[in-house]
Amino acid sequence: MWGVAKILVVDDQLGVRRLLFETFREDQHEVEMAANGEEAVQLLKTFKPDLIMMDMKMPGMNGIETLKQIRALDRQVGVIMMTAYGDAQNMEQAKDLGILHYLGKPFDLFELRDRVRTILTGV
Repeated sequence: MWGVAKILVVDDQLGVRRLLFETFREDQHEVEMAANGEEAVQLLKTFKPDLIMMDMKMPGMNGIETLKQIRALDRQVGVIMMTAYGDAQNMEQAKDLGILHYLGKPFDLFELRDRVRTILTGV
């Protein structure tokens, strides 16, 4: 097994949150879910995730605004951004804020699992 990690899933769609929650729980990780940016920032402080998977487009604070707040608190935590919108400007901004990977929706779950395994193990 490739080590237990704390993963935070941030998405305003319950279906996406549940899918990722179940997937990474099966892989023996600790998983928390947030429905929006405000919840994500709170969980960053209490749950202290190793990896955050976050939707770009959310009501209230969007992914970029949330990422800025996350980076203000934690420069190191790994972040994977997910989006159904290939927004070039947001992608550039997200890269500047140090994301590990940019994932288009709908995503391939097996591919995502492999990507997460690679990120967490460094292999």
